Amino acid sequence: MVMTMSKRNCAIRPSEITPEDIYLNRRTLLKAAVTAGLVPSLLTQVDAASIPPTGEFVDLAGWPYSPKEQPNSFEDITTYNNFYEFGTGKGDPSSNAHTLVTKPWSVAVTGEAARLGTYSLEDILQPHTLEERIYRLRCVEAWSLVIPWVGFPLADLLKRFEPTSQAKYVQFFTLADRKQMPEVGYGRSLEWPYREGLTIAEAMHPLALLAVGLYGKVLPNQNGAPLRLVVPWKYGFKSIKSIVRIHFTDKQPQTSWNMAQAREYGFYSNVNPNVDHPRWSQATERRLGSGLFSPRIPTLMFNGYADDVARLYTGLDLVKNY
Repeated sequence: MVMTMSKRNCAIRPSEITPEDIYLNRRTLLKAAVTAGLVPSLLTQVDAASIPPTGEFVDLAGWPYSPKEQPNSFEDITTYNNFYEFGTGKGDPSSNAHTLVTKPWSVAVTGEAARLGTYSLEDILQPHTLEERIYRLRCVEAWSLVIPWVGFPLADLLKRFEPTSQAKYVQFFTLADRKQMPEVGYGRSLEWPYREGLTIAEAMHPLALLAVGLYGKVLPNQNGAPLRLVVPWKYGFKSIKSIVRIHFTDKQPQTSWNMAQAREYGFYSNVNPNVDHPRWSQATERRLGSGLFSPRIPTLMFNGYADDVARLYTGLDLVKNY
C-alpha cells in the first residue's frame, strides 16, 4: 500500500522555535561541507566505513516535509534526556553515557522474516541514503522539542529482511550491558533490556525514521547512538534508543513501560491531548528552551501529524487503546 503525506500538518509555528538565522547559517555550512566532500570530518565518532559514501549523506532539500524553521538548540536536545540505563535525572545521560561503546555495533534480526541473522552497523547503513528530517518530539511527561534528525525510513530497512505474512508487529530491544550502562540491573521499575513495539503498518509508515544523527552530526550517546527509532506521532518513549535487536512477531509484543504500569502507558501511546495521563493533563506541553515562565502550548493530536497517520487507527477507540 502506497502512503502519501500532507505537507501542511508538518509545519512548525515560528513561536515554537529558536531564531532562524542561526539555523540558516548552520545549513549553509553543512551544505558547503557536503559539496566539498568534507562530511566525514563532521562525523568524528564514525569512520567512513560506517556511513554511505560522501555525497550520499545528507540531502538538505531531499525531504519536502521538513519545515524550514530552526529547531531547539543542540544543547537543549543533548542535555535534557530520558535514558534510564544511564540514570533517572534529565542530565544523567549526558553526564554518564560516555561509557557507551558504539563501535563495533550489530543488530540481530529474529522472528517472522526470511532474512534473519546479525548485521553490523555498516551492513545496515550501507544501502541507504541519509536525509535530514525535522520532527517534533513530545514526551509523555508533557515537555517537547523540535529536532533535526539525520536518518532513513524504517520501512526501507525492514523490507530488506523480507518479513513474512505472519509479521503483524515489530519489536525492538535496547542494549543492556551493566558494564557500559550503570543503571542496568538495579532495582528500577523497568525490566531490562528496554523494549518497544509497533504494528507492522506503523513501522512501514513513511514518517517512521531510523536516526543515526542530529544537527548534521553523529548521534550523541545520550540521544541513542548509534541507531535509534523516531516515531514522531507517538510519545517519546516509543522512540527506542541504541537498538541491538529487531524482532518480527505475529503477537502484540511486550513494551517496557506497559509492562511496568499498563494503566499509565498503553501499547500504542499515540500523542493525544484528549487522553490524560492518570497523574497529569496531556492537553498542553512545555517547549524546552522557551523559558521557565513561557506559556504552555496546546498539544496537537498525533503531535501534529494527524493528517498522515490517523488512517492507521480507523476503527480503533483511541481512548481505550491509549
